[in-house]
Amino acid sequence: MRDETLPPGFGERWVHLMFEAFLDRADALADLDRLAGDGDFGANITAALNRARTNIDTDRPGSYTGLLTAVSRGFLGTGGTSGPLFGMFFRELARCTANPEPTAAEFSRGLSAGLATVQRYGEAEVGHKTMVDALAPAAETLAARIGSGGAAAESLAAAADAAVAGASNTASLVAERGRASYIGELARGVLDPGAAAAALILQAAAAAYRADSPAIDTGWLGTTG
Repeated sequence: MRDETLPPGFGERWVHLMFEAFLDRADALADLDRLAGDGDFGANITAALNRARTNIDTDRPGSYTGLLTAVSRGFLGTGGTSGPLFGMFFRELARCTANPEPTAAEFSRGLSAGLATVQRYGEAEVGHKTMVDALAPAAETLAARIGSGGAAAESLAAAADAAVAGASNTASLVAERGRASYIGELARGVLDPGAAAAALILQAAAAAYRADSPAIDTGWLGTTG
């Protein structure tokens, strides 16, 4: 099995692109949560990112692990359910390597470990209309691609596409976990904000592979009214 190390600066570009994507679409994520939850998701994400940015500015981590640990701490200090779950997810990704940047296989194992942690503590499965609906197909796709010798860039892109497809599919589901489960059919037709956020994270990872960090297409997230 071929296992290439992700390019220098991958972690830094990934964190930057995540910040950019989340802050750009915070209102859209908040609108989704307003339609299917309690409307605080956008504010919580913004608060988590601000804490993560402060952690990075204060600690000035020089490695992938240090950067992802700073992001994890930012989310772990966030209220609600999704914040701590994303915090634990990023913590697993931070632990996936002891090197300045992970290999593609290490990143894949970190993603799978993050998914397992989210499922263990969130008690969610695919089809429950949660972030798992985006993370699970992404983790499975990346593991399969890397396991069969796929190039890292194409494998990350395929994982991101799988995450977007999974997040988009949540619009057809009735939630079985989280706030949206309280309103049943009224949330049908609305993307799950946690799944949408997870897909943005994977899109940022795919874009971060390239040194020129291309803009992320978030048009699939749409607008809500």
